[in-house]
Amino acid sequence: MKKELAKTYAPAEVEDKLYALWCEKGYFTPNVQADKAAGKKTYTIVIPPPNITGQLHMGHALDNTLQDILIRYKRMSGYSTLWLPGTDHASIATEAKIVAAMREEGITKEDLGREKFLERAWAWKEKYGGRIVEQLKKMGSSCDWSRLRFTLDEGCSRAVRDVFSRLYNKGLIYRGERIINWCPHCKTSISNAEVEFEEQKGHFWHIRYPLVGGGGYVEVATTRPETLLGDTAVAVNPEDERYKHLIGTYCVLPLVGRRIPIVADEHAQLDKGTGCVKITPAHDPNDFEVGRRQKLPMEVVLTDDAKITDSYPKYAGMDRYEAHKAIVEDLRAGGYLAEIEDLTHEVGTCYRCGTTIEPMISLQWFVRMEPLAKPAVKAVRQGDIRFVPERFSKNYYHWMENTQDWCISRQLWWGHRIPAYYCQDCGEMVVSADNVDTCAKCGGKMEQDPDTLDTWFSSALWPFSTLGWPDETEDLKHFYPTNTLVTGYDIITFWVSRMIFSALEYTDSIPFDTVLIHGLVRDAQGRKMSKSLGNGIDPLEIIEKYGADALRFALATGNSPGNDMRFSDEKIEAARNFNNKIWNAARFVMMKLDEDTEFGLPSANELATEDKWIISRFNRLVKEVTENIDKYELGVALAKLYDFVWDVFCDWYIELVKQRMTDGDKVAMKVIAYVFSQTMKLLHPYMPFITEEIWQTLPHVGESIVISEFPMYDPALDFAKDEAAIEKIIGCIRAIRNRRAEMNVPPSKKAKLMIVTQDSETFTEKSKVFFTKLASASDVEIATAGEIENAVQIVSDGATLYIPLAEVVDTDKERARLTKELERLSGEIKRIEGKLSNEGFVSKAPTAVIEGERDKLAKYKEMHCATEAALKQL
Repeated sequence: MKKELAKTYAPAEVEDKLYALWCEKGYFTPNVQADKAAGKKTYTIVIPPPNITGQLHMGHALDNTLQDILIRYKRMSGYSTLWLPGTDHASIATEAKIVAAMREEGITKEDLGREKFLERAWAWKEKYGGRIVEQLKKMGSSCDWSRLRFTLDEGCSRAVRDVFSRLYNKGLIYRGERIINWCPHCKTSISNAEVEFEEQKGHFWHIRYPLVGGGGYVEVATTRPETLLGDTAVAVNPEDERYKHLIGTYCVLPLVGRRIPIVADEHAQLDKGTGCVKITPAHDPNDFEVGRRQKLPMEVVLTDDAKITDSYPKYAGMDRYEAHKAIVEDLRAGGYLAEIEDLTHEVGTCYRCGTTIEPMISLQWFVRMEPLAKPAVKAVRQGDIRFVPERFSKNYYHWMENTQDWCISRQLWWGHRIPAYYCQDCGEMVVSADNVDTCAKCGGKMEQDPDTLDTWFSSALWPFSTLGWPDETEDLKHFYPTNTLVTGYDIITFWVSRMIFSALEYTDSIPFDTVLIHGLVRDAQGRKMSKSLGNGIDPLEIIEKYGADALRFALATGNSPGNDMRFSDEKIEAARNFNNKIWNAARFVMMKLDEDTEFGLPSANELATEDKWIISRFNRLVKEVTENIDKYELGVALAKLYDFVWDVFCDWYIELVKQRMTDGDKVAMKVIAYVFSQTMKLLHPYMPFITEEIWQTLPHVGESIVISEFPMYDPALDFAKDEAAIEKIIGCIRAIRNRRAEMNVPPSKKAKLMIVTQDSETFTEKSKVFFTKLASASDVEIATAGEIENAVQIVSDGATLYIPLAEVVDTDKERARLTKELERLSGEIKRIEGKLSNEGFVSKAPTAVIEGERDKLAKYKEMHCATEAALKQL
């Protein structure tokens, strides 16, 4: 029995049903043994793991749409494909959410203790962590969910411990005191890559430090007067003649009274400020280096929540901003404040919460970056890994060639606990991938380091840890290295760079060969989506209202690698309209096809010229779409698909063969069935649901479009001569329609058409029907010479067309209309010429306004000539 499509496409009734079918059939899960036996090439994408705190947003939607287009395309192209999904434990974000929930209950982490807190965290993960996965499924993401991974699962955790132990044993991980970025809100260190800089208004406070023994003072300038409590020296340049005599002497720290030395150090610049620099080794990275060179004490003045320590009783307990104000007032009252200078400067903030970070000396764990960065830079420079677009490699080089040691320890409980153990009796420290309970040196009890690792430490191992590394698993051997990483430009430093150096160090291989960079999704006005602007768009609401295919279409439309895109109501409306166009075309095709219609192409000698035209156009489309997708020009490929479906197939081919279909022409049926079904294949990676629903109703096309074969270009199907012939006919029909529209002639008004042409192969008796059906011709005459008197003449490619004027226009009415139009245009010309001859106007009006008037005048004169010619013709 012939299947039928519903009158209208209802995504809500189709999408969940189809997705469940795909999963049940296992279409997204590769059969490794069978693929190997068949000699299939592999194609692997590992998903950028969304945080378990995450809710699907437009960035996720774009990222996963692009990945799904690529994986569906490669699956249909005969590759052994794996799109490996997973989620990230997101230490800082997840712990913050759990702590906030506990706060409402009136309890803290410390009240619970580490073990009980982690029980809560895992319970939270079980409850909310799968939400983002279900939302990705709503998008149609064809991930292999049987391989779902989590950065804290046992396999990934073992890989993290193994890597930490290896790097430590090679001397590439060390523990030491360094200046780190401290977030007083999250109460943890963060890496340099996690610091976001923003412009803030501030001041340079010029402060006098009295010299010991009298005789004046030295003047320093700072943006952070509250940190003077931790000053342990003032530095001057050793070549600075102004201060050479003070080197080795002392000055007095204002408000504190502590004597601090004046030291010679090149950190102080001769031509910058006063030439004197206050040195606060515990709270500034440059000062820290000066402190190490000069062997200065490290005076910590802030607690982990950025309050003044008890060492300074007058300010103890004040937060840094409160202390700032109090210290400035005391400096002013004491006569120490010399000058206040306004400035705007870049201030580091925490990428997670936006709090201004505090540089602080702290005992932390670090990765020694220089030896790891060099091979990673080389891999990109020599082309083993390429960025698309290439310009983003510059961001990568800049980061990797200027990278500093990576602080990897975090003062959190949720995450990978650092595998370092300390003996409580003798102080022995051991780093081990396995748990250590007893000290091998003295037999004492060992306790594990309380800190956890930076989330990005485990994410850096994602391309290979998820495939079973450090074990040599079948998946690792078959699917690694992976192929395309799809990600935003904002995490090249956070994640991409770290995956590259990690893979090279631990697997002796690149992690992927291509990094496809996409931009941000912005609103219709080009603004970044944010809560404060209230311009965020919920992709799930779009899916509920319009369907996942419409969302995917809107996100892929106009997409080009590396560039931000604008999302607008117009795009989603266009997507819905395209869905409807496809659906209506499918209904027409299904209505006309017999149940026994074959989907193979007839032989070339059976094909009509219009059949060869559509086949040739489709064949060229296959070639171009394949090339575009292979070059990651996904938006360009979609634009060509859209134009083909809407214009070429629906608006022209269906109309050209409609009568043949009605007459039961088997060749036309075969051609339309072939082209339409193959077009659905081309569209499937972009719009999986509607194409599958249509596919399931087409007779004799196979089990599922998901596992069907992607169309391939065939040179034998290039019918250039026939294609050119139909293009000429279409050009003529368009020209006739345009001229009739200009003359306000309704399509229902038929008129005789004379075609004068030397191209007898294109303009034949068979072609006449196209003009009667599509160009409102009552009768068609084809001649090699001649013309019709009192006719509209239209020149087109290969032919001159004549339509008797009396058949399309009421001559008296048209003469009156044109006469009235001439009067109007004459008036406009006279008005503008008067304006432009007025010296007062020309001398005072802006140049742009004058040019605008001149353009109008030229336009009106052109219209006047055309109207005069039309009137003369009448």
